[in-house]
Amino acid sequence: MALSVFDIFKIGIGPSSSHTVGPMRAARAFVGNLIDGAMLDKVSSLTICLYGSLAETGPGHRSDVGILLGLAGEAPDTVDPGTIHAFVQAVRNSRTLTLWGGREIPFDPAKDFSGRIAPLPEHPNGMRFVARDAAGWALLDERYVSIGGGFIRALDGAGPEGDGPARWLVPHPFSSGRQLLDACAAAGLSIAQLMMANETVRRPAADVRRALLHIAQVMNQCIDQGCGLRGPIAERVLPGGLKVERRAPALYRRLRASEGGLDPMHAMDWVNVYAMAVNEENASSGRVVTAPTNGAAGLLPAVLRYYQEFIPGCSDEGIIDFLLTSAAVGFLYKENASISGAEVGCQGEIGVACSMAAAGLAAVLGGTPKQIENAAEIGMEHNLGLTCDPVGGLVQIPCIERNAMGANKAINAARLALQGNGRHHVTLDMVIETMRQTGADMQAIYKETSRGGLAVNVVEC
Repeated sequence: MALSVFDIFKIGIGPSSSHTVGPMRAARAFVGNLIDGAMLDKVSSLTICLYGSLAETGPGHRSDVGILLGLAGEAPDTVDPGTIHAFVQAVRNSRTLTLWGGREIPFDPAKDFSGRIAPLPEHPNGMRFVARDAAGWALLDERYVSIGGGFIRALDGAGPEGDGPARWLVPHPFSSGRQLLDACAAAGLSIAQLMMANETVRRPAADVRRALLHIAQVMNQCIDQGCGLRGPIAERVLPGGLKVERRAPALYRRLRASEGGLDPMHAMDWVNVYAMAVNEENASSGRVVTAPTNGAAGLLPAVLRYYQEFIPGCSDEGIIDFLLTSAAVGFLYKENASISGAEVGCQGEIGVACSMAAAGLAAVLGGTPKQIENAAEIGMEHNLGLTCDPVGGLVQIPCIERNAMGANKAINAARLALQGNGRHHVTLDMVIETMRQTGADMQAIYKETSRGGLAVNVVEC
């Protein structure tokens, strides 16, 4: 059995896959269970409690907004980002909420949301939804955890989205880097070809190709939007109170004006712009692709755009191979460690994205499966121990610049791996297990709680 590439790359909204998208999906699943149980018309009140990291950094990550949208039946990949602010204001002003299915109930976000710093034992990102009838009796009481990358798990009962991603029998199963390399060798396939063979169990190859190119298109549209190429940007200062200004539009204009120069680091400047553009959009609740998370959403698109604009011979086939190869590496971290900043720190977000992007780039530059595995290993080895310490609980400092740094590191990892023959001392499996152990040993204050690191040493302005 295996995950799908479209479990790793999911279209959603910012600012966080685990703190916005996951709660949104959980809330939608909860109301779906009310509908399926013929309980919706009996609901008179609803309370939501957030636990652990969701309680500590949820306000900065707009977990409440994600939950309100999910309760109203919105989905991360289809909600219109331009309507979110008006919707939330309407709920807060009227103190009523129309649930998915049409049931209107009294709802005051200031009172009906609560938080508990102590996490649920199952995961640091916990939620509890309780729907009550007019007499105050609980109709449905369910807990969910948001386990990174927009994935959720229902702890009580089940639902249409509450059990995590669907899994399928595939012709080339793998759950470790060693198994992936062995499967490629046995079948005589590249990593991308093996992934495509697994994906076509679910849908025709033409559909997989079309969907992957759409993912790449959304990534590129996000870059263009963040650079100011798809119309004027409404807000120059990112929301949240830190007064962080967008830099990508001005950097884009400056680089465009200086084209034709002889600076050998010209491509690196563009990669910085691409990555920052995406994560500035993410910080503004714009449309992004989890890759594998929202906090790391700019890294992989920046490297893919680097391939498209700076590597001769770029093609749709190359884009597809890049994404399939990257997803294969993402699977390994999801299955054997974590992609949740609240669980293992930012090594599980930027580190994993760097590893994925390095693998994808190595693949389209002609790397063998062993060289690709080496590139992925290098990408993570030099992100081990990376903490998640967002200032003010916002996905801005250090997250935006961290995507730019990680993107350039991924390019270097791919280039370094391609200089060798694939033989190396530290395997991808070793570094994934090391990342898992490091995350387990890391203090909670460095895992998306905003109680350590830069979060307490940077004065909020």
